[in-house]
Amino acid sequence: MKKPLFIFASLMVLTTGTLMGCSQSETTSETQTQTEPQSATQASQGSGTLEIRANGEDFVRQGFTSKDGWKISFDHIYVNLADITAYQSDPPFNAEAGSKVQAKEKVVLDKTHTVDLAAGGEDAEPILVEEVADAPAGQYNALSWKMVKAEEGPAEGQTLVMMGTAEKDGQTIDFTIALNQPLEFVCGEFVGDERKGILAQGDTADLEATFHFDHLFGDADAPADDEINTGALGFEPLATLANDGTLELDQEQLKSGLSPEEYQKLQEILPSLGHVGEGHCEEIQTVANKPS
Repeated sequence: MKKPLFIFASLMVLTTGTLMGCSQSETTSETQTQTEPQSATQASQGSGTLEIRANGEDFVRQGFTSKDGWKISFDHIYVNLADITAYQSDPPFNAEAGSKVQAKEKVVLDKTHTVDLAAGGEDAEPILVEEVADAPAGQYNALSWKMVKAEEGPAEGQTLVMMGTAEKDGQTIDFTIALNQPLEFVCGEFVGDERKGILAQGDTADLEATFHFDHLFGDADAPADDEINTGALGFEPLATLANDGTLELDQEQLKSGLSPEEYQKLQEILPSLGHVGEGHCEEIQTVANKPS
């Protein structure tokens, strides 16, 4: 792995990062870790190790049934992540208030990572994207990242690739769905069973970029009139485009194959995939390089 770079007000330190796990593919771009200028009080608090993780949740690792009755299991879900930034924000960032992150400290990862959210077993830990040594201690209560087109690897030319199998009423469809829509997520504090991002001197803490694929396919375990289902595309509109049990579509083929209403719904869903646990993100749909 490349060497993270910490930028302080009056000094610059170059430190070696740690190797990534085998569950992800990476590009060869440089990784830099940047921090805002520190006060003497902040500097005296020392540093620790900050882990950045990505999680597709049990929906990805264990499979689930879509709102329209398709049992979906994933072999791979590749997401291409860039410009991952962890913030110590004061005041805390509210993703739904239309405000900006006011960072007292930030750690910026400049390397682009292609991560397979489906890697590991059903009970696997969230995927380690990168581990940053000597991150300034404190509470990291905001996280942002972009999804950009991969320059190489299994997601080359795409921002998101979903590969797996869907079954319903004796019919089986092997699918590969590739999307090239650039996206950006700016999120507040992680919301879940345990708090994340609280880094004490000499300790280790983690932050998590969470992806909610039930927003795309819905969830048969939720009521039909639940928002997770009324707002979801489901799998049936995709199944109708399969040929002899195989579905291989990129974004342009989705645009031409789906109805205008279905494709518009897909476009509206994509910016809502990103979360921090159950915490919401500011949903930004990048205009640049948008599919025509």
